[in-house]
Amino acid sequence: MFPSNHLHQSRARCVALAVLLLLLLLPAAGRTAEQQFPSSAGTLAVRTVASGLEHPWGLAFLPDGRMLVTERPGRLRIITQDGERSAPLPGVPEVWASGQGGLLDIALDRDFAQNATLYVCFAERDGRGGRTALARARLIDGPPPKLDQLKVIFRQQGPLSSGLHYGCRIAQAPDGHLFLALGDHFAFRDEAQNLGNHLGKLVRITPDGTAPSDNPFIGRSNAMPEIWSYGHRNVQSLAFNPFSGALWEIEHGPRGGDEVNIIGRGKNYGWPVIGFGIDYSGAKIHEATAKPGMEQPIKVWVPSIAPSGMAFYRGTLFPEWRGSLFTGALAAQLLVRLTLDGDRVTGEERLLATLGERIRDVREGPDGALWLLTDAQNGRLLRVAPAGH
Repeated sequence: MFPSNHLHQSRARCVALAVLLLLLLLPAAGRTAEQQFPSSAGTLAVRTVASGLEHPWGLAFLPDGRMLVTERPGRLRIITQDGERSAPLPGVPEVWASGQGGLLDIALDRDFAQNATLYVCFAERDGRGGRTALARARLIDGPPPKLDQLKVIFRQQGPLSSGLHYGCRIAQAPDGHLFLALGDHFAFRDEAQNLGNHLGKLVRITPDGTAPSDNPFIGRSNAMPEIWSYGHRNVQSLAFNPFSGALWEIEHGPRGGDEVNIIGRGKNYGWPVIGFGIDYSGAKIHEATAKPGMEQPIKVWVPSIAPSGMAFYRGTLFPEWRGSLFTGALAAQLLVRLTLDGDRVTGEERLLATLGERIRDVREGPDGALWLLTDAQNGRLLRVAPAGH
């Protein structure tokens, strides 16, 4: 009897262990990975909606709540809020996926429901280097979905990048004009003060790619007509503040000196003449932290957190956080919440500190949750909501 009972119990333990391992290893069979984190708004539930994305970069919500997500190597997918994802959509532009370059930001036209038009920002190869480019296309929602009528409407002019500092964030104004962030290409930082090219600039163009007649440098022989502001380093966040209507941006500093700026027509934001950081070698870069004729940031991070992506929160799922500004952090691997009083930053809360992921983009979803992209070879799409929602 004893050997038989012993064998029966051993088999039962093996079966139970196998079932437990199966439950742990099969999230696709009904289990969705979720983690919880503390915050000033209570416990946050962070759910993995999709994984296996290769360096996802940009996120845009379709009218029905599905998401368009770019992957830096040159793929665009549609992902549902349940995590179902399409095959890569045909019709995307050919990208130069080198260094920080590739298929980067995406934005829907303000009249997308009528015209199905979207914009993609990407690194475009030109000989031995790359430049930032912006393309317009129509989404054909399938089946299967694809991009159609792709047309490059803007190309950055100036010295080419070896693979760094493309900028590439897109924001559309209520009047339909497009703002595009253009990096300094790292090796050409002094060009951010040169109005004769597009490096280190924010440009303002029409949906056809032309310069509006009321841009600040129209008619100047030594200035590119598309320029709206200059003296930027590597802008990784760009959005209109829905409470004030102003255009805000966040850009990377070198070692220290990440900045939040409110953008004004024709203004100079100082890079590399003024700033709060130092070179990666430890050497001095800036003449000073302030200079007449150059704008001051409203928020600086020293040391750098490498902010990326931004969203002004307007929803009701987090009523305590309405009016806050959220940004991801790559180097610091955080989600940062900034409290605002008009045009002033009054406080900072650091969230998801133990997540251990580079957060590339932050968006408010139609459900009031915060949606994040993590920048990794096996990147994830995350939903952040109060526990129980």
